[in-house]
Amino acid sequence: MGGESTMRRVLFDVAGLIARIATGVIFVAHGWQKWQSGLGASAQGFREMGIPMSELAAGFSTVVETVGGIFLILGLLVRPVALLLLIDMIGAIAFVHGGKGVLSQAGGWELPGALGALSLLFLALGGGRLGLDGIFRAVSRRRADRRAAEAELAAHTAGRTTVAGPPPEGAGGPTTTTRGIDETHEVPREPSTPRSGRLNDEDMRDIDALVSDEPPQHREPPNH
Repeated sequence: MGGESTMRRVLFDVAGLIARIATGVIFVAHGWQKWQSGLGASAQGFREMGIPMSELAAGFSTVVETVGGIFLILGLLVRPVALLLLIDMIGAIAFVHGGKGVLSQAGGWELPGALGALSLLFLALGGGRLGLDGIFRAVSRRRADRRAAEAELAAHTAGRTTVAGPPPEGAGGPTTTTRGIDETHEVPREPSTPRSGRLNDEDMRDIDALVSDEPPQHREPPNH
C-alpha cells in the first residue's frame, strides 16, 4: 500500500506539472497578445463585445493572464492564481462566448471552458510538489520537523538529567540522589525553631552543635 500510494503521488505531481505548464503557456500567450495590442485597444475590443467596465476588465484580464500564466508555469501561488484565472474565464464565458455554442471556431466557450476547468482543478488540488510552492512547503516541513525533534530531545534530556544539591550542613539522615524520572527526592528537614519567645542558652548550644557537625548535648532536666 505504501509503494502504491507513493506511485500515485508521483504520477499526480508529474501530471500537475505538465498541466500547469501547458495551461500557463496558453494564458501567457493570450495575455501577451493583449499587452502587445495595448490596454486602450483591448478595452475598445471589450467594449465592442459588450463587456461592462471595459477598461477595468481589459486591465484585469491582461495582468491576470500574463502574470498568472507565468506563476502557473513556476508553480508559485497556484491556488490564488487559479482563482483569479477562473474568475477571468467565467467572465469570458458569461459576457462573450456563452451564447455562441461550444466550438471555438464559432466563437463558443470551448477554450475558456477548458481553461476554466483546469483552473478549478488547480484551485481544488493545487499544482503538485514539482513547483515553487512544493519546494517551499518541503523546506518549511523539514524545518518544523527539525524543531520538533530538537524540542523532543531537549525535553527528554531535561527529564533524565537530575540535579541534586549537597545536604544542608548539620542535617541528619541520608539524602538520596535521583537516577530516573520516577524516583522520589528525600529532602532533609531543617531543625524547627520556636515560633515565639527568645532562645535560651541551651537552645543556642544545640544550634551551635548542629552547625559544627557535633551531636547536641542532652539537656539536663531542670531542677524543681
